[in-house]
Amino acid sequence: MPELNIPPAPAIEGARHLHSGKVRDLYELTDGEYAGQLLMVASDRISAFDYVLDTTIPGKGEILTRMSLWWFDQLSEIVPNHVISTDVPEAVKGRAVICQKLQMFPVECVARGYLTGSGLLDYRERGEVCGIPLPAGLVDGSRLPEPIFTPATKAAVGDHDENVSYEHVAREIGHTDAAELRRLTLEVYTRADEIARGVGLMLADTKFEFGMRNDHERDFGGGKPAIVLADEVLTPDSSRFWSLEEWKPGQSQPSYDKQIVRDWLLDNWDKGSGQRPPALPKEIVERTRTRYIEAFERLTGERF
Repeated sequence: MPELNIPPAPAIEGARHLHSGKVRDLYELTDGEYAGQLLMVASDRISAFDYVLDTTIPGKGEILTRMSLWWFDQLSEIVPNHVISTDVPEAVKGRAVICQKLQMFPVECVARGYLTGSGLLDYRERGEVCGIPLPAGLVDGSRLPEPIFTPATKAAVGDHDENVSYEHVAREIGHTDAAELRRLTLEVYTRADEIARGVGLMLADTKFEFGMRNDHERDFGGGKPAIVLADEVLTPDSSRFWSLEEWKPGQSQPSYDKQIVRDWLLDNWDKGSGQRPPALPKEIVERTRTRYIEAFERLTGERF
């Protein structure tokens, strides 16, 4: 497993640090109105090829937070989310949210409308993705007959998530929850793709994380929904947005994400060397930042 080199999380008054991932730092609030709830802080860190890079992308944490909040609002009629408040400590204002403690499902809920990435690799090897057979003759960027639910296991930080079948998920968490996660994932994907198409973009694939409220609030009937959309949602870190105008199956698609960073690293670093990636040049940092901002502004209609 690569040495991630995640920097120490900064101390925040009134909060206790719990965990740091590749991009986010998680705290528990220890006093005030929301004591006992979680503070999720998005940093400017960027990762590639299972490394957290030494170079940051200025403003990235704020872009991710604002974009997730916007999407949570668009999707509120489909599924509730974990955000309680944006009234956060001054030191992390604009890039943090106060959110509910949930029992998280141990699965990455991936929806694919187009064939690319790890799904393309699986298809080329077996003609299927996560146990779902696909038509012959598909290429990189092909539109699938319909969106598919292709879950993955949640790996430890620094390890690869592993694509698994729906049946695997059902065995792990039960058929009722598995069916509900699949339904919600595909419904949210479909709505998000509709919104993206309205501004000339398309959603190739995306991943969601869901959690469950306390058992006494569990109700799939007319009461309070038990399953909650959590973490971040539909940002360039978790989703592939492509341009409708530039989409051309059979080749790598220009993407509104960190592909600029990946491409530069592949040209300037041997990922099999065991050495950490080099620092990103200023031009790559600025191009990546611009791409994230463009995705935010096109989708939300807001200025960054």
